[in-house]
Amino acid sequence: MSSEAVIRILRAADRPAARWKNGGGVTREIAAGPEGSGMDDFGWRVSLAEVTADGAFSVFPGVDRTLTLAEGAGMDLEIGGVRRLVDRRYAPQRFPGDEPTGCRLLGGPVVNFNVMYRRGVVRADTAVVRGDLALAVRPGESLLIVALEGTAEVDGSTELGSYDAALMTGAREVLLRSSGRAAVVRLAPAPAEPVRAQPV
Repeated sequence: MSSEAVIRILRAADRPAARWKNGGGVTREIAAGPEGSGMDDFGWRVSLAEVTADGAFSVFPGVDRTLTLAEGAGMDLEIGGVRRLVDRRYAPQRFPGDEPTGCRLLGGPVVNFNVMYRRGVVRADTAVVRGDLALAVRPGESLLIVALEGTAEVDGSTELGSYDAALMTGAREVLLRSSGRAAVVRLAPAPAEPVRAQPV
């Protein structure tokens, strides 16, 4: 990640739809890192997924996920044999992407805001906020802002419409003003595992 402060605006209208890895739904990628990485070699990937029918989620070995219900009544998930009810909008939920996950829709199609990140490589923290918020991007981090409900304004000059995004890298401060709800995803290298002493 570059130390130079850069902001990129990523418009929802520019995103092509792609089939899920397992063919069971449609996804629209918002951003991924490293730039140019694909479904098998990303460090992190943020997307919007449209789920229109019951079925299984794709399995991603070595990947953790944070899923946020953005539209619809919700889902009844079974993750590694454990039931998880996802019926509150704008409430991020973490779960391992390599556990078999089945989905039953509670009341028709849904749209999910989906953050995936390689375990032990990238740390991703997702929050959904509203109102005015001052944010700091630290050296080595990226910060992604996505308007989930209503509009959002970044630094008083850039307006984000529905599902538009702003991706910031390099040390900087930014003011976010959201008329509804905006997702804020902070992405950074995962902390190194502590070295454990070997028995002698």
